[in-house]
Amino acid sequence: MKIYLDNCCINRPLDDKSQLRIVIESEIVLSILSLVESEEIKLISSELLEFEANKNTNIFRREFTFDILNKADDFVKLSDNIETRAKDFIREGIKPIDALHLASAEEIKADYFCTCDDNFLKKAKKIEDLAIRVISLLEIVREIEK
Repeated sequence: MKIYLDNCCINRPLDDKSQLRIVIESEIVLSILSLVESEEIKLISSELLEFEANKNTNIFRREFTFDILNKADDFVKLSDNIETRAKDFIREGIKPIDALHLASAEEIKADYFCTCDDNFLKKAKKIEDLAIRVISLLEIVREIEK
């Protein structure tokens, strides 16, 4: 199973745990990372994930993100194909940065693209010709346990 976690997922364990949802999603991310370390799940990194991590002014979050990305089995670089496909997603109402992430995950043939962004998730699930599944962290638990 190949999973692309977007930045909101990667950083979820560092978010304020005053909401139950964030606590649960944080534990799911940590569990996914444990499965990555035991080689039961393949994590995907990308040039775009690294770009966003480098823009983070919080040094602790930036280092945490790179620690996770360094565990990845696969890496996808931006390409003309990805940029072209991202334009399709933008026409579907996806924000440009999210469209590039989604196109990157599709290009490397991820099985799942995980996000905590409810608006993005809702829009991405409506894309009919998407070659991967976009799911929430709560949904990935069901998939992992199959």
